[in-house]
Amino acid sequence: MTNLANEKIVLGKKGDAAISRDDADTLLTTINDWSIVTEECDKLTKCYKLPDYLTAVEMTRKFAAIAEQVNHHPVIMLEWGKVTVTWWTHVIGGLHKNDFIMAAKCDRAAMLVTAP
Repeated sequence: MTNLANEKIVLGKKGDAAISRDDADTLLTTINDWSIVTEECDKLTKCYKLPDYLTAVEMTRKFAAIAEQVNHHPVIMLEWGKVTVTWWTHVIGGLHKNDFIMAAKCDRAAMLVTAP
């Protein structure tokens, strides 16, 4: 697990620049199984596979709580046995280091939900 999960975020503000794709690619190597997708802007996404619906709901709740603590909210898609999370910094229209920190925090939370 990367130490990104222990870092605090500093919310991006209008006028901040998104990180470069090279910097994003470097940060991407520090988190497992995340990918960058480009829609209207670059976004960081991961799909967690789970054994059933209720476990997926529990994971969704964990991710929502983490997001609410820092006022930085992802798109979370809940399906049977699957939770997909997509992070980007809305106000800058792209990726910020915060998105990678939050991805690492999601991975840490996911380990607690799926631990035997």
